[in-house]
Amino acid sequence: MSKIKKIILAAALLILITQGVQPEIYYPWHSVHIGALEGRSWAGLILAPARESAFAFRMRIKRENQTAEGQDLFYLISEVGPHAPDGGYARIKLDLGLPFNMKEDTPVLKKPARGSDRLVLEWSRQDERTVVGRIMTPKNIEVHLIHYFPWDFYGVYKALPDGQVAGSSTASNQHHYLLWTDRMADAISSGPSEEREELTLYFSTEKRRHIYFVVGVGEDERILSNHIYRYKNARLIDSILEEEEQRYKKKRVKVEGLYKGAAEAITNNLFWMILYQPGEHRLYTPAGRRWIFPKPDGTPDHWTIFEWDSFFNALEVVIESPKHAKDIIRAVLDTQYANGNIPNWRGRFSGASDRSQPPVGSYVVLKLFQRLGDVEILEHAYPYLRDWHAFWKEEKTNGLPRRDGNRDGLLEWGSDGELVAEGKPEWEEDVDGKQRAMWESGQDDLPNWDEAGYDDFTGTMTMNCVDLNSLYTLDAWCLSQIARILNKREEYEAYLAEYESMKELINDTLWDEKEGFYFDRHWDGRFSERKASSNFFPLLARIPDEDRALLMVRRLLNSREFWGEYIIPTISRDDPAFKDQEYWRGTAWPPTNYLVYQGLKAYGFDAIASEFARKSLDLFLRTWKNFQLCPENFDSRTGEAKGRRYQSWGPLFALIAVEDYMDVNPWEGFRFGMIQPEKEGKLRRIAFQGRHYDVEISPSNVKLKEEGKDIIKVNGGAVFRHFFYSEEEISFQVKSLELRNIQINFLTKGRYQLRIDDQIKEVFKGDSFKFKIPEGEHSVLILLLDRL
Repeated sequence: MSKIKKIILAAALLILITQGVQPEIYYPWHSVHIGALEGRSWAGLILAPARESAFAFRMRIKRENQTAEGQDLFYLISEVGPHAPDGGYARIKLDLGLPFNMKEDTPVLKKPARGSDRLVLEWSRQDERTVVGRIMTPKNIEVHLIHYFPWDFYGVYKALPDGQVAGSSTASNQHHYLLWTDRMADAISSGPSEEREELTLYFSTEKRRHIYFVVGVGEDERILSNHIYRYKNARLIDSILEEEEQRYKKKRVKVEGLYKGAAEAITNNLFWMILYQPGEHRLYTPAGRRWIFPKPDGTPDHWTIFEWDSFFNALEVVIESPKHAKDIIRAVLDTQYANGNIPNWRGRFSGASDRSQPPVGSYVVLKLFQRLGDVEILEHAYPYLRDWHAFWKEEKTNGLPRRDGNRDGLLEWGSDGELVAEGKPEWEEDVDGKQRAMWESGQDDLPNWDEAGYDDFTGTMTMNCVDLNSLYTLDAWCLSQIARILNKREEYEAYLAEYESMKELINDTLWDEKEGFYFDRHWDGRFSERKASSNFFPLLARIPDEDRALLMVRRLLNSREFWGEYIIPTISRDDPAFKDQEYWRGTAWPPTNYLVYQGLKAYGFDAIASEFARKSLDLFLRTWKNFQLCPENFDSRTGEAKGRRYQSWGPLFALIAVEDYMDVNPWEGFRFGMIQPEKEGKLRRIAFQGRHYDVEISPSNVKLKEEGKDIIKVNGGAVFRHFFYSEEEISFQVKSLELRNIQINFLTKGRYQLRIDDQIKEVFKGDSFKFKIPEGEHSVLILLLDRL
């Protein structure tokens, strides 16, 4: 069987054995969105029953003469707790012992908040329209529950005589809101039955430190009131929250032993990052909860979507929620402009219409398809991805290809000039073309760009860029595979031909034989001397041959350039800019680590990739466990967290570790195991195409289980690639450092033929079989001849 056919078959992994099996439902809700879905407020809830209606409440904390709300509460977070994808259980903690209103200067404490200073918000979604929850507070503070209408939604609230808060939207299809608390508020910012657009309940905690609540939305006031009545009991809410917390613990993805905590670090962060997208009535992920840009007039925009951040976010959330991953993909694809550009960023009222960002979309979408087995994601995404790929080389009004200013076939980062369409935000004023081109690269101030020229006529840098050309080439290959799956034969062949030609051009032009490395190259023929982590991206696109790939890995492992305790710096350690350690100048970033790791796996550098995974996770978990921060980047000398405190792609460091156990991707198909595990470890309940898998590893064992049943076991370290498992056929490639015994359990009892490296080794009968495989890399094919 050809390699390409195996890659395509891997996309259909386990379809036969999953027929008739329904995947676990992580998001059963249909039309109502509920959660902490507004960027300014983790300590609150949004209930959006329809496109034209949304209700909200948020917390304000008063301590003595100080108050904290909105963004200030962001800096008081002491635990970003579990958050089930379906909202079944969610918890967040605040440390009210920290000083208020210091913003970025708020201290970061290693020790958890004392019980006397801790505020805990927990909630659980019970059905399509109802949430129960509790707020546990320190003594002697005031908790204010502020009811408001977020974004551009409108309506009125009023306090009812029994202490409940009722709300109604002013939309044509009117919806209603009702909040019950287990005790009357000490004060209300309006009189009984007085209607207003914002209403606040004031609670003192001098005598009682708990506030229980039930909140719901519906189209009929009477039915809504009757519906939430059943939950109006503090003990019942306690039991619901305890039960739902335990339920989520049992069903969530876990990593134990080696890389312990990696999966939880991803999901705890990402499901708290998810926001509501007004105007589209769906969920999306920003670059972080504070990454909502203003409108051109300076007022807050309703949402902001960043391109490559969003694609990576989909890979993070899919480990527990296909629904959220698909929403994120749809949201970022819908930012596309008419010319095919999926932009650097776009909000509801503005956007970076002049520039794009690194083209990772086809790679991610193909990866998601292989993970989910859902062809609809390809059918929906393909037209967007096809037009985006064309955007890079499409001729502009000056007759030049958009990002190939010197027409040599290679690409440069650039900008189409002034922003068009929705308007220009203040920070985009007086910005030159080169800065916009640097923003397009996604690595805004990477030292590689210091020496790059910029041509205003071509709208590009005057330097062919390794990172862009590698990702564009990868994009062509992934589009070819998507086109083939969708039975678009001509487009498949055209993209595959482009992949081969771009690969050849990069090898001929951007490889410096003297240095044994890929470099950016100026239009006048000079190689750049800058070595960035993104100069390793050719590995991900399978551009170098094996010899060149080995030279690249030797450079990666050179401690004077890239290797070290904290990896991988965005610029080599021997570069003069390395000492800057600010933004993209020497720090370690999640997306570059992730793409470099995937490049290592694409060439089978398994031992190095596992060490890369361990270092990446250790760097992230040290800050996450000690400080509950999910940073934008890290100092690659000290491991210190830098940048924004909560960045949505931060857990890519942890995703590397999860995928070191098991992954599915365009080059390797379904892959699991480790070549030389340093200790025991288990990945639990990871879902692929609706079935749940466990991978167990140790120095003496690698085992794959499906729905709790053993599928395959080997007596030591090994990596399996292109794993395909059905009643009629089991096939894979396996690599090990020593002779291994492999045991496979079949789906049916029968007579089978074993082939190793295209040679028939044995014909046997039974429902399981054990055989030996020599050290090295081998292909295995087991075919069912007859059922018994």
